[in-house]
Amino acid sequence: MEQQGIEMLNDDPAMEAVGERLGLSRRSFLQLCAAMAGTMGLPAGAEAAIAKAMATAKRPSVIWLHFQECTGCSESLLRAEHPTIEKLILDVISLDYHETLFAAAGHQAEAAREAAMKANKGQYVLVVEGAVPTKENGIYCKVGGKTAVDLVKECAQDAAAVIAIGSCASWGGMPSTPPNPTGASGVAEVLGKPVVTIPGCPPNPYNFLSTVVHYLTFKTLPAVDDKGRPKFAYSRLIHENCERRAHFDAGRFAMKFGDEGHRKGYCLYKLGCKGPETYGNCPAILFGDVGNASWPVATGHPCIGCTEKGIGFTKPIHALAELKTVRPPVGYPRIVEDQGKVSFAAAAALAAIAGATAGATARIAKNLGKGVQVEQPPVKPQSESKEEAES
Repeated sequence: MEQQGIEMLNDDPAMEAVGERLGLSRRSFLQLCAAMAGTMGLPAGAEAAIAKAMATAKRPSVIWLHFQECTGCSESLLRAEHPTIEKLILDVISLDYHETLFAAAGHQAEAAREAAMKANKGQYVLVVEGAVPTKENGIYCKVGGKTAVDLVKECAQDAAAVIAIGSCASWGGMPSTPPNPTGASGVAEVLGKPVVTIPGCPPNPYNFLSTVVHYLTFKTLPAVDDKGRPKFAYSRLIHENCERRAHFDAGRFAMKFGDEGHRKGYCLYKLGCKGPETYGNCPAILFGDVGNASWPVATGHPCIGCTEKGIGFTKPIHALAELKTVRPPVGYPRIVEDQGKVSFAAAAALAAIAGATAGATARIAKNLGKGVQVEQPPVKPQSESKEEAES
């Protein structure tokens, strides 16, 4: 089936059935699969495998833990529209434990977690949202009488995959900001082994969805970088895809909030934008399914580097970013230069240059086709001494 291509699935009844479950037409569902395959950088034909897996594969059980966080990652997931959250948790995955979305509470919630872990031992996906406090034996965060350290280790022991969602779970995020009194740490550090990290404050929900769908389709997690981030989402600098990049290359920068350059959409590098040293796909896929300009830089605020360890929540917001690719040349015009106006001296110099150019062009044109050589000013030999030159 994977070899047949996405067009061969148009007449498959299973595609229509899953589309109805997700509240999408069959065509829209297949387009969604193609879009996810493209987002993850998968080869041609992978969209058919994704469609088949979403239509027929057993939904993976997901245990979702909350620790030191603001629930912004879950809130971001709630804003997903393709598919919506209720379709995601009921038709794509089986969300068996999530403290925020659960109707159950207390002992009932903990019993549901334990039952799901037992029934899906070695097959469930553990998702961790929030940093894990480690100081004072982890007393700064407890759920059901267990510390966050104990819970994450217990749940990770029999998990088929562990995903840290958000910057807090990825490396400690905002709770780990110095002096870090609770010893807030990332999941990988607590477990002592690599995990898939999807940083961001909050991360884009489609980066999480695509990671889960990759696992659902291929029974493996997507390729990651040295920080555990999926390469399909975090392999390029934000600076590379930013709509303000042309202004950076032309040397047009906003110097303060509300100035002329800021109002005209100039580059925010000099206001502390961390896009040149932060990896992420924010400008490519945006946020909230509301269309154009739905990411921080497009709305006029510098990127704070929330997807990059050692940048977000560590480096001052208005400190200049380290340019990892190119540096603006020193010859750029000043940002305060009036457009469309030149000084008298500049105009005179420009006229002199234009006159000389016109004269040279006329001499060349006059001699075109005559086989004569245009006169060139004499060139003095480099070895010629000052006395020889004067003689």
